[in-house]
Amino acid sequence: MLKKTGSILALCLSLSMAAFANGPQTQVTDKYGVTLDLANVQDDKVQVTVQAPPIDQETIVYNMPKIVPGTYSISDFGRFVSDFKAYGKNGQELTVEQLDTNRWKISKANQLDRITYWVDDTFDSSKPGDPIFEPGGTNIEADKNFLLNTFGFIGYFDDKKQVPYELNIRKPRGFYGSTPLKAVASTDTTDQYLIANYVDLADSPLMYNRPDTTVLNLGGTEVLVSVYSPSGRVTSAPIATDVKEILEAQRSYLGGTLPVDKYAFLIYVPEKVGKSGSFGALEHSYSSVYFLPEMPEKQFSSTIRDVAAHEFFHIVTPLNIHSEEIGNFDFIEPQMSKHLWLYEGVTEYFASHVQAYENLFELDEFLNKLREYIITSKAYYNDTLPLTEMSAQVLDKYAKEYGNVYNKGALIGLALDVKLRELSEGRYGLRDLMQDLAQTYGKEKAFKDEELFDKIAELTYPEIREFFARYVEGSEPLPLEETFRKVGILYEPVATQTINSYGGFVPGFDQESGKITVAETSQMDAFGKKLGFREGDLLLELNGTEITPMNVRDLFGDELQQLEPGEKITFTVGRKNKKGKLKEKKLKGKVTPVERSAQHVLRVDPNATQEQLELRAAWLNNPSAQAAP
Repeated sequence: MLKKTGSILALCLSLSMAAFANGPQTQVTDKYGVTLDLANVQDDKVQVTVQAPPIDQETIVYNMPKIVPGTYSISDFGRFVSDFKAYGKNGQELTVEQLDTNRWKISKANQLDRITYWVDDTFDSSKPGDPIFEPGGTNIEADKNFLLNTFGFIGYFDDKKQVPYELNIRKPRGFYGSTPLKAVASTDTTDQYLIANYVDLADSPLMYNRPDTTVLNLGGTEVLVSVYSPSGRVTSAPIATDVKEILEAQRSYLGGTLPVDKYAFLIYVPEKVGKSGSFGALEHSYSSVYFLPEMPEKQFSSTIRDVAAHEFFHIVTPLNIHSEEIGNFDFIEPQMSKHLWLYEGVTEYFASHVQAYENLFELDEFLNKLREYIITSKAYYNDTLPLTEMSAQVLDKYAKEYGNVYNKGALIGLALDVKLRELSEGRYGLRDLMQDLAQTYGKEKAFKDEELFDKIAELTYPEIREFFARYVEGSEPLPLEETFRKVGILYEPVATQTINSYGGFVPGFDQESGKITVAETSQMDAFGKKLGFREGDLLLELNGTEITPMNVRDLFGDELQQLEPGEKITFTVGRKNKKGKLKEKKLKGKVTPVERSAQHVLRVDPNATQEQLELRAAWLNNPSAQAAP
């Protein structure tokens, strides 16, 4: 999962789709028959009917997920269920007792024919409890859009999580179901899918609306890009162009082929921030779900490229590399794997490294990405907390430390990659290790949590086991200065830099408008004072480009820094007048450089040795870097 306002992303559902779900069908009698009726929405709710598989015990419990992989928080999807009823084979209503938020006990279960209930969506529900991160939630907009994370609508009976599901969707005419699943039957008003078990069902989101889709063919992989934009201002074709570039790079990075034959990007573009206050994505084995705001095309292109790069790399891990805790996930009381550094950290590192390795951006941009990981990790998280310990207790004790898997986890990937390159004289890196692990385990074989580090050392070098003991299991800070020095990069924890000022005010966020604000001006610099920023100003535009939470770092940290001192600059702000009405005001000035103390600065060493240059060339797939300047 990738969250982009305040924190960044989670782990996904992992096991593969069973062969029968995508190939020739055989008659299956021991199965669930589930119907979601999207054509008859009532009070913003959808009715779910579950035809029960054969049950031979007197009582049985139906479960809705308390927790789902990828979110690392309690969702309690049972709170969105109402009017739960069970019926026997002769039509009589059976006794149902709700045990807690997510479980219903049914009496005379050996006579059970079906259950029915209504589900409210998470996007706009007023149900008690924490709001659900939108990419992991559900949306019901009659005759407009249905975002169906299946775990938000469908549950399972005790001890019957491995029974197949026949999923039937009743849809409004003209609606199309975007999904990684392949329909086994389809008409203008219904779609039918067969899924191997509950884990695979929960791993298979669908989005129904009038279609705006583009299909890409990458070697042997078919990629669906599906967009729902209420305003109609964001469409699938340009997004597919951006996605294609990064997927082609990833295909090359992974050796020329992708390990899936079908993949779906399901993208919902709201007109305002949702209840969770966050934007981002949730990854699945064969798809990813996005909740991203409208923004200028250039910023949307950059954002979707970065987020999609992360989500798509989950086809490597945990799809092909996962622990037993993930392979047989417990949706009510899960045991957490201690290897989030691998699932999310390495995935995040790859999402940035691939773009440098495949020449999608320059070294300076890659170093800026790495610097962001360092800054965030050091500033907001406990740098001495072992990530294995944090991962194992992420649901409770260390919930607030979770976001560090995308920062320190990515830096573990960096340090491990460089260490492997050093030990192999440039021939073997982290990418090669992931391929070896995928061959060792694969989709159907999970590893034991406690054995992974020893297995990696067995596949690589004894020194790698010591690396894990010190920096992943242990509390030692990562050897960043040493790591960067090996590839001819200078790392300075504190340095003085000359930058173009944005004003020096303390930024904030206005929930209602979704805009960055001027929160405090007590420490504002001379440029900010001369420009005339005031506390409470909403930042609307910089030189005509809209300022959003998603692009503000790029605007101030990149585009503003490319301007020459003395160039004209204009900030457009929203400011309340004496009557309290918001008015636009343009603040004009000239680009002004200031000296600032900067933390965690990375720069190329002009005196790098030939050995350092050669290792950097192997690390970044850049033979020209071998030549000394």
